[in-house]
Amino acid sequence: MEKILVIGSAGQIGSELVLALRKIYGNDNVFATDIKNPPQDVKKSGPFQILDVLDFKNLLHFIVRNKITQVYNLAAVLSGNAEKIPLQAWDINMKALMNTLEAARQSDAKKLFWPSSIAVFGPTTPRHNTPQLTVMEPNTVYGISKLAGERWGEYYFNRYGVDFRSVRYPGLISYKTEPGGGTTDYAVEIFYEAVRKGKYECFLKEDTALPMMFMEDAIDNTIKLMETGPENLSLRSAYNMAGISFTPEELAEEIKKLKPGFTVTYKPDFRQAIADTWPAGIDDSIAQRDWGLTTHYDIKKMTALMLEKVAEKLGKG
Repeated sequence: MEKILVIGSAGQIGSELVLALRKIYGNDNVFATDIKNPPQDVKKSGPFQILDVLDFKNLLHFIVRNKITQVYNLAAVLSGNAEKIPLQAWDINMKALMNTLEAARQSDAKKLFWPSSIAVFGPTTPRHNTPQLTVMEPNTVYGISKLAGERWGEYYFNRYGVDFRSVRYPGLISYKTEPGGGTTDYAVEIFYEAVRKGKYECFLKEDTALPMMFMEDAIDNTIKLMETGPENLSLRSAYNMAGISFTPEELAEEIKKLKPGFTVTYKPDFRQAIADTWPAGIDDSIAQRDWGLTTHYDIKKMTALMLEKVAEKLGKG
């Protein structure tokens, strides 16, 4: 029986991933942890404990005591926030990864998922149909830490046999958890403001195309990667994951089809410089080949569901 630990279960990805894993493996076999309390559905549906991934001794003790076999480490300071506290963000992001890699090496929790990001690419990377293997010269704290993390994960696989797996997430869009300080957060904020006020001021330029993915697709594909036999995996750094690409203006137009009075203004801030170094679209054909990456949500389907669910959440449905 698999025993699964999810670190960062109160976050945007973790809060939904825990529930999806519990449906598959059983509530009692998926252990949720974080340094803060998660949503009530996570806390009440199975085991939860406050745990700091930066505390290696307690992390290792938790893994051994609960006979953990798989770890999902989702702890991170995201791109926008990382630029405000670069040294602290580097320390948190890298120490969290190294602690889980070492814990995996020293325990039976040999299978480890850690999310990379499209932030590993930089201004010298081809922006359109970005290949799996290409120039990678990130110039943000977040991107540098993610690129270093990919290399460390591959090293621990080759040197110690840790079953490290990763994807380069695009921007993730969810109605369940509000944004946490990323450069693609506009694609979630815009729905909340459309429902609350009927208008939105976007922090990126209207023509800034970026890869995005609806959270349900991201969760399904993350689990699919983890359930794939190791013999099928040709990469032990991180797989490209494309999703759908669109600009703020294109997303606003989709929202206007369902909310005709909706208006958007554009006031780019420091996150525009980050977005300008990221791909506009990604080639994820290797992930499709190796472990069957698929997506079900396009911009139209995602927009309709986001508006419906955000309205329900805000009591305006």
